[in-house]
Amino acid sequence: MTVNYEIKSQLARLLATEDLVVENRNVATAQFNVETRVLTLPMWKRASENVYDMLVGHEVGHALFTPNEWDWEDRIPRQFVNIVEDARIEKLMKRRYPGLSKSFYKGYSELAEDDFFCLEGSDVSDMNLADRANLYYKIGNFTDIPFTEEEMSLVKMMAETETFSDALMVAEEIYRHCKDAQKRETPQGDLPPQKTDQDGVPQQESQQAGHQGTGDGEEDNESVEPEDDESYGGTMQIEEEEPKVQTDQLFEEGAEEFNGNIEGQHDPMYCEVPSVDLKHFIISNERVHGLINEYWEEGLNPKPVWCPYDKKYETRDPYNFGYADAEFEKFKKSAQKEINYMVKEFECKKSADAYARAATSRTGVLDCSKLHTYKYNEDLFKKVTVLPDGKNHGLIFILDWSGSMGDCIVPTIKQLLNIVWFCNKVNIPFDVYAFTNNWAKPERYGIDWEDLDTQENEQGMFNITGGHFSLLNMLSSSAKKGEIEKHILNLWRVAFSFKNWVSYSIPSEVGLSGTPLHESLICLHEIIPQFKTKHGVQKTHCVILTDGEANSLPVFKRITDYKGDERLGCCSITAGSFLRNRKTGHTYKFSQAYYKFTDVLLQDLRQTFPETNFIGIRLCNGREMGDVIRRYEYASDEAIRKAKKVKSYAVKDSGYTSLFTMLSNSLETTSELDVDEGATKAKIKSAFMKNLKAKALNKKVLSQFMDLVC
Repeated sequence: MTVNYEIKSQLARLLATEDLVVENRNVATAQFNVETRVLTLPMWKRASENVYDMLVGHEVGHALFTPNEWDWEDRIPRQFVNIVEDARIEKLMKRRYPGLSKSFYKGYSELAEDDFFCLEGSDVSDMNLADRANLYYKIGNFTDIPFTEEEMSLVKMMAETETFSDALMVAEEIYRHCKDAQKRETPQGDLPPQKTDQDGVPQQESQQAGHQGTGDGEEDNESVEPEDDESYGGTMQIEEEEPKVQTDQLFEEGAEEFNGNIEGQHDPMYCEVPSVDLKHFIISNERVHGLINEYWEEGLNPKPVWCPYDKKYETRDPYNFGYADAEFEKFKKSAQKEINYMVKEFECKKSADAYARAATSRTGVLDCSKLHTYKYNEDLFKKVTVLPDGKNHGLIFILDWSGSMGDCIVPTIKQLLNIVWFCNKVNIPFDVYAFTNNWAKPERYGIDWEDLDTQENEQGMFNITGGHFSLLNMLSSSAKKGEIEKHILNLWRVAFSFKNWVSYSIPSEVGLSGTPLHESLICLHEIIPQFKTKHGVQKTHCVILTDGEANSLPVFKRITDYKGDERLGCCSITAGSFLRNRKTGHTYKFSQAYYKFTDVLLQDLRQTFPETNFIGIRLCNGREMGDVIRRYEYASDEAIRKAKKVKSYAVKDSGYTSLFTMLSNSLETTSELDVDEGATKAKIKSAFMKNLKAKALNKKVLSQFMDLVC
């Protein structure tokens, strides 16, 4: 039976009633660090559900009842304290959670049946009291453990311990008993022989007598100095061997045997989302457009440039935005009618929903018009209709600014601007970010990258600084009204230049680059709460539009170089590793499929921000659309053909709240009615239906967003 490690981790946290850090590793047995509050569970392949539940219950018992005190170590060996403490905390766990009694019984039963303590062929009666007491409280129900009357009194004292002080007292008594028993069992013949003088007197006594008789201290001192170690055997004090709890070693040996085919398996890596300082990653709206405006200002007023070939200064033609701006005005004019219609539809839906949730209640004030009905009507009070307050909404848009977006960037920007204009009309605050690796390195601003404290650089933390990742705040509702339209025009000009021949260039910092999607998702952990606080919104919608998979995301790990020196390096995430969130207490396992990496990060975001909708828009070409859909659900060939025909598909069971796959060419559909002169009624009808379908596709993203908001 395969054990679900995540479920066992959740069980541990529930039993402990605290946010324990639970790790499943390739270790022999379960361990709990009282100081760091880290519970380590073994990844036993042969362990059943009962054994795992027993282990979890045992180690959580240490978390709840074992204090972080170590002032006893100088007088009592840790092994003796541990066996008494094990019995105490298991008793307390059974008392607090009666259902665990069954798990402990069945778990130890299976361990005894598998000879986990390696007792086969050995005589239990030859073990010391500590070992037998340890076995008694673990597998005593299944194995006869002999005790004398004196020993049984100490074993019963173990059962009566309630506090940790009680456990220490009993552990000390058992330790003394084992030590005395070991002294009695040690034969005198085992002592090393002593050297004697000519009269048969031990040298030590002879030397002591000589010392007392002569009084010559110097000569005596020289006479008693040994020549070598062997000659000093008679005078050497023999150090008594400490009694040991052998069952601990037997348990470790049994655990190694229990591990079975897990040998050679790498320990899973536990990764965490780092706390980041957004000022190092977000390029503000003012900075982005300030750089663009400055660059274009120089292009509109070009300075003479020395031409070495012609040996003279030449002035290039000034930038001309006429073509791009004309296309923008054309698109804006056509979009406004649809935006206005969507605004009216939105207001109607919102009002209808509010009245559907309206509640009618009594006011406590008599309705005089109903007094005459008092004989047959008990409802004589005035009533009031209460409309529940609708939640304030906000939009965060994450835009893929990678090189592969070049072919569809203009229609994508059209969809984006539809949403932006819609939000502006209905007073929904918004921020639009484009992720990139192309923004200038910090050296441009006189900053040493290595000295930037941009995130937590610790073992297990994701490293988002290595690729010079940035989020460009392209559009924001926080900007002044007059500035928003200028920023929209700048964004259009930049996007328009990627696909069209234009007589201007753009700054390299805003050019298309890689796909640091995962870095963006990590930054959302800080962006979302700051956005909600700034705008006072209750419900946030995060729309993430991309056309491909994210770049790989490394994680910090301590590595040993060829010199044997340990340092903090980076490595890739492997299958079987985990994402751990200490705030929510959830742990997510990474699978072999790389695209699932994104889903894990999204699941973590959804657990952290349950009031936020994460809407994914995945642009696909015709060939990959079917593959993307089948990643998440079974879809027949007929369903795929239908999806390609309607050019979109709503995917279920992804990391997103809602994931829409769309053909990238669907965004380029024209909504203009185009018919030939003298066309028949049938052709006009066909053109009209095609036009309606095109309009529906053009506002598809906006419609989906509006439905979620409503």
